[in-house]
Amino acid sequence: MSSRTVLLVVHTGRRSAVSAARELTDRLTQAGLAVRVLAEETDAIARDTVTAVPANCDAAVGAELVIALGGDGTILRAAELARPAAAALLGVNLGHVGFLAEAERTDLEVMVGRILAKSYDVEERLTLDVVVRRGGQVLSRDWALNDVTIEKTARQRMLELMVEVDGRPLSRWSGDGLVCATPTGSTAYAFSAGGPVVWPSVQAMLLVPISAHALFARPLVVGPESRLAVELLTETGGAIAFCDGRRTTELAVRDRVEIGRGQLPVRLVRLSGATFTDRLVGKFRLPVRGWRGHTEEDRAED
Repeated sequence: MSSRTVLLVVHTGRRSAVSAARELTDRLTQAGLAVRVLAEETDAIARDTVTAVPANCDAAVGAELVIALGGDGTILRAAELARPAAAALLGVNLGHVGFLAEAERTDLEVMVGRILAKSYDVEERLTLDVVVRRGGQVLSRDWALNDVTIEKTARQRMLELMVEVDGRPLSRWSGDGLVCATPTGSTAYAFSAGGPVVWPSVQAMLLVPISAHALFARPLVVGPESRLAVELLTETGGAIAFCDGRRTTELAVRDRVEIGRGQLPVRLVRLSGATFTDRLVGKFRLPVRGWRGHTEEDRAED
């Protein structure tokens, strides 16, 4: 049996993802790698050469790679399996923007060659650990790769939030909620809420109020070792805490959400030498026509 194992996580609702998963399975198994597929996805993949595994925290244990075929939502789902196993995560974009993805459908052949040759790099991305307390007792523990958001449940009411940084009160905000994001998540919800784009090499956490009614309601960037806390005040209606938009905890008055640097990173695979700037320009289709930059001759003269 092969000592190299790959776990596939597939958006089975997309034909292109299923087709890519079948092709990838055939190529990898023919090369001698063992391929796992989540049990609920095996019928869609329809390959006898795969091993079905339950979709739990042990699914990626012993796997070299977790390959997600879909959009950013599929990659975030795959991250839930890759992170506890310390497996590297490779995203193949078969969705829309796919900012977390490293490859496109057309890159499949090249991608397989790089996997077989182990010719890829791995970046460790900062995550967030989240603890929700009620009356001093721990209500839930969770984590996020992109962001933790606290959002109101009643459209007609604003949330009253008290924000704390490193044990000291920062401000009280009335609004629709709050986003706490990593640099990886700075191009997701935090960006839509008016936050800055933060390069992944910067170790930091973002605080971005959502439609806040306050004079001081600008996005903030704090150090990676800071401890953030958000409390729902007595005037507040109900709220929900979302981790990566996937896992939720219902919040009540005086609940406290504590956020800090995650103990475990997510290990993202990088196949190309493209910079984050290039990725930003490509994914957001930024206007760079007219840029001349330095030529090789200019650099030599410098």
